[in-house]
Amino acid sequence: MESEEHIVTAFDDELEKLTTLISQMSGLAEAQFAAVMKAVESRNDELAEQVRDGDKEIDDLEDQIEALAVKTIALRQPMANDLRSIVASMKTAADIERIGDYAKNIAKRTIVLNQVPRLPVTRSVMRMGQSVAEMMKDVFDAYLQGDAEKAIEVWEADEDVDNHYTSLFRELLTYMMEDPRHISPCTHLLFIAKNIERMGDLCTNVAETLYYREKGVRLSQTRPKGNSANQMLVEPDA
Repeated sequence: MESEEHIVTAFDDELEKLTTLISQMSGLAEAQFAAVMKAVESRNDELAEQVRDGDKEIDDLEDQIEALAVKTIALRQPMANDLRSIVASMKTAADIERIGDYAKNIAKRTIVLNQVPRLPVTRSVMRMGQSVAEMMKDVFDAYLQGDAEKAIEVWEADEDVDNHYTSLFRELLTYMMEDPRHISPCTHLLFIAKNIERMGDLCTNVAETLYYREKGVRLSQTRPKGNSANQMLVEPDA
């Protein structure tokens, strides 16, 4: 009996540790995104470089989560809710790691973009970034609180981000057609906007994972997507 209680306690500790690591990782990702958007707005090379160089800590946390999750599955052979929780931690960690990669990509673009005069369209990029920052905060809070209803709200909010990206894409094309000198800076802004849009998609991934973890079923609706003007996928650096 004592041995069984010890096993249960150790298992609970491992699940709690996974949640703690996800909390740390998501907090870092939010901070990285907030910092890089501030770097875009203030044209701050030093801050952008800090974001670019700060990605390793997020990567290290993903490695810890994966190792602990695999170990826990191997040793405890969890079932039902416990198994879903462990698998959810691995999937969510992978999505957070990708968010960190996109933040790093934006930082690299920002450093290059700061070499040319600012364009007014940068304000639209910042508004889009604010929408995704809110999605990010909401979905990470929901994940840690086990709030499936909040996950649905985040999932639905992605359509607005997609529509914003489509509008911004057209605006940037207009700038490029009006003056060839705008082509280079607008291209960098377009890549930045696409990275932000992909972060929104990753937030919906986390929302779907959370819903499945809590309910044991997948969201039945088709994922909301705006009418994208550009199907180009901008992959983050490894």
